[in-house]
Amino acid sequence: MPDTTSWLKSLLPFVVMCFGGFMALLDIQIVASSLRDIGGGLSAAQDEISWVQTAYLIAEIVVIPLSGWLTRVFSTRWLFAASAAGFTLTSLLCALAWNIQTMILFRALQGMLGASMIPTMFTSSFHFFQGPRRVYSAAVIGTISSVAPVLGPVIGGWITDNLDWHWLFYVNLVPGLVVTVLSALLVRIDQPDWRLLKDADYPGILLMAVALGTLQYVLEEGARWNWFDDATIRHCGWTAAIAGVLFVARSLSVARPVVDLRALQNRNFAVGCFLSFVTGIGIFSTIYLTPLFLGYVRGFSAWETGVAIFSTGAASLAGVPVYIMLAKRFDTRWLMMFGLAAFGVSMWAFSFITSDWSGGDLLVPQILRGFPQVFAVAPAVTLGLGSLPPDRLKYASGLFNMMRNLGGAVGIAVCGAVLNDRTNFHFNMIAAHLTPANGPASRLLAGLGERYGAIPGAMDGGHVAAVKQLWLLAYREASTLAYADAFRAIMLAFVAATLLVPLLRQVRPAPSAAGDGH
Repeated sequence: MPDTTSWLKSLLPFVVMCFGGFMALLDIQIVASSLRDIGGGLSAAQDEISWVQTAYLIAEIVVIPLSGWLTRVFSTRWLFAASAAGFTLTSLLCALAWNIQTMILFRALQGMLGASMIPTMFTSSFHFFQGPRRVYSAAVIGTISSVAPVLGPVIGGWITDNLDWHWLFYVNLVPGLVVTVLSALLVRIDQPDWRLLKDADYPGILLMAVALGTLQYVLEEGARWNWFDDATIRHCGWTAAIAGVLFVARSLSVARPVVDLRALQNRNFAVGCFLSFVTGIGIFSTIYLTPLFLGYVRGFSAWETGVAIFSTGAASLAGVPVYIMLAKRFDTRWLMMFGLAAFGVSMWAFSFITSDWSGGDLLVPQILRGFPQVFAVAPAVTLGLGSLPPDRLKYASGLFNMMRNLGGAVGIAVCGAVLNDRTNFHFNMIAAHLTPANGPASRLLAGLGERYGAIPGAMDGGHVAAVKQLWLLAYREASTLAYADAFRAIMLAFVAATLLVPLLRQVRPAPSAAGDGH
């Protein structure tokens, strides 16, 4: 009975924290399949819509590395409760947004205030569970980290089509309040230390925020403004580089930095951070690209988009029990190599995408992407974070989680740039062949002209309408080729990540204490 009681005392608060972390991760992508609806409701241009996701991500990126220090100041209990409360309040503000500018502002606040739930969820698993039980907790966290972003568009699509996009945020209110109250009542890990506020490295915090914020602006807006030909992009690029160098220098020189960069001296942790960065690229970028393709190229509704990509989430869940079973028997480094390699293969399969692809065509590539996600994420937790001593875990967890979200933000921005640049490239290549000497193109144009010319009131015998239709077809095919290029770029990142896994050392969990109680 004592063992059962102590197990429940560990399990209940961990479940509450996992649910809060799930909400924070889910909301990154819950808008993904509904971007067109949100953009229409707020009268936003297509190049503004991605900021609904990116603002949330970049705000999380700035706050997540601070979570270790914030935990020591306020305690895990009150930081998590405050983060859940802030997330709930800003969800309400997002639902009430009246234009794209206020939506972006409220989404940034939502990401900033809810961010601390993610790394504290990670570190709590090392507190509540010891020994072999960490395999289960790592699998749960790995599943949440990979499945929540995948389920986001599915849940968001259903909500948008059956209610409207405002309910993407209203649905957070009741669960958010429940998590706030239960975390305040159940979580007992550490005590606050308000004295740390006086000695905090505030210049380091400012430098990190400036570096990450301006870097994200450059990545997001660079393609739109022709990169460094634009003065603002150029200045932000220099600002990001200088602030980043100064932040690293300061973090390595002060006694108590807000981000423990010295933890990167641990090879497992350093490699784990890079692998976390790459998995962030893969998870978030593909959940950005696929709904965008289905919405703008195929013309799918939000619900149709969600249904089309549901197989990824289902495959991810199916992979969890298989991973747990294998993790007890095999070296987790081999499991991680399988996960990363399979993800890369799925990106290769996606590179054959055509403008006719729908849910059935996406099934195999999405299963290849979904099933091995827990194999790629869970071992990074145990091999990367599990290799550090407990006193460094809180600060290091913030850095580790930042790398995953930074990978997501960078991946989305780079994929947006690839889509922009390569669509123009492919369109010019296609247009260069659409000349009178091209027999099939001429016959298609003539056929379209006859069809549109038969419409009463048609001008120029339908020739103008036919040319416009031909332009739309060329642009659709150019866009599709650009999506294939973006998937190939992600594939290359996973090839590099797979080759780095042998650099990791195996980490054996410490034997559990009697009863495993806390």
